[in-house]
Amino acid sequence: MSWTVAALQTALKAGKTTSEKLVGEALERIADPKLEGAKVFIKVHREAALEAAKASDRMRARGSVPSPLAGLPVSIKDLLDIAGEPTPAGSVVLADAPPANVDAPVVARLRAAGAVIMGRTNMTEFAYSGIGANPHYGTPGSPPDRSRVPGGSSAGAGVSVGDRMAVIGIGTDTGGSTRIPAAFCGTVGWKPTAKRVPTDGCVPLSWALDSIGPLGPSVACCAVADAIIAGEAPVAPAALPIAGLRLAVATGFPLEGLDPAVAAAFEAALKALSAAGAKLIETPFAFFRRFLEANATGGFAAAEAFAWHRQLLARDGNRYDPRVRVRIERGAAISAADYIDLIEARKAVITETDAATAPFDAVLLPTVPILAPRIADLTRDEDFGRLNALTLRNTAPVNFIDRCAISLPIHGPGEAGVGLMLIGEHGADKRLFAVAQAVEAALAR
Repeated sequence: MSWTVAALQTALKAGKTTSEKLVGEALERIADPKLEGAKVFIKVHREAALEAAKASDRMRARGSVPSPLAGLPVSIKDLLDIAGEPTPAGSVVLADAPPANVDAPVVARLRAAGAVIMGRTNMTEFAYSGIGANPHYGTPGSPPDRSRVPGGSSAGAGVSVGDRMAVIGIGTDTGGSTRIPAAFCGTVGWKPTAKRVPTDGCVPLSWALDSIGPLGPSVACCAVADAIIAGEAPVAPAALPIAGLRLAVATGFPLEGLDPAVAAAFEAALKALSAAGAKLIETPFAFFRRFLEANATGGFAAAEAFAWHRQLLARDGNRYDPRVRVRIERGAAISAADYIDLIEARKAVITETDAATAPFDAVLLPTVPILAPRIADLTRDEDFGRLNALTLRNTAPVNFIDRCAISLPIHGPGEAGVGLMLIGEHGADKRLFAVAQAVEAALAR
């Protein structure tokens, strides 16, 4: 049975499976010692998930199916509030914090849609890294290659989908944190235009950059989940015809220093799209370099993370992951004038980029320029810092210009994960989903 939202709903409707069976099988994979469930989930809602699945089956028998996610297993990143539980955000510092009084709006919308919440997934502590390592709860290996990191910060979300522990993994994306684990774990990962999805009830990294999005096995799966958490009708936009789509291939900086495997997969994807009739236009975009210039003093994430964490650091800083703590503490050196300059620079870069990308249906580039680093290669801080910067290089500028974006898997069977990123216009999320479905279908031919 295909592990997609549409295929599973078809099987449920035909009586070929039940929610209880699907959830039970997902729980078995979580508990399987040959897989990574113990590192993927910080907390598993085993009994609650089984009860929710049984309730979903009873509702379906009465003809009530509230959404395409009804009865399907969904995982939740550990920084989203779930009523009655602390929200640790991948830390030990907040593991015994007071429990949340209510679900985050995203979680509440998923429950109302009939999704079965499987538990809380592991993540980079406080969401501050693209690698996906966590010294407190362990680092799960990516499904294509267990020796490699899963990508972050939504590490557990990516592996939960890649290993069929959930159909949808809800993550967050401040600099690439849904798209990077999607690329490394062989799934689709979606970053919405930020304000479409409410971030209330979510431990923040950067109020200016944070967004919440799904990871899933297909573009349509992510489109349905995105619509639900955005409070919209749960329908995936129809694919646009691939022939004639104007797709800008970002040249220059995004293609510098590509790992040979990434370069080969990217070139193969471009050839497939061209053969299907898409118009590929090689185009240099200044916003990648302008992003680096604007963020030279540290950027929004450092400044805003330090503002949120400064009292917690003063009290419990020795319990933080040192590699996370040092990044947060850089924000202490960012002045109010630096922050105001950053706001103004962002406005200018957005205006320039809006004009540069207007002629195209999407901008294409590799999601990550390198393969997922091997876990064994991250023992030295200097290696971690260098590889983390490379991992975030192509994705973080998208958050700065507040665009929607998606990563599609383009590696071959048995190969380490590689992603193709499509960048859309601000607020044009539905159109990018329609473009992405066309691209996905062309790459599958």
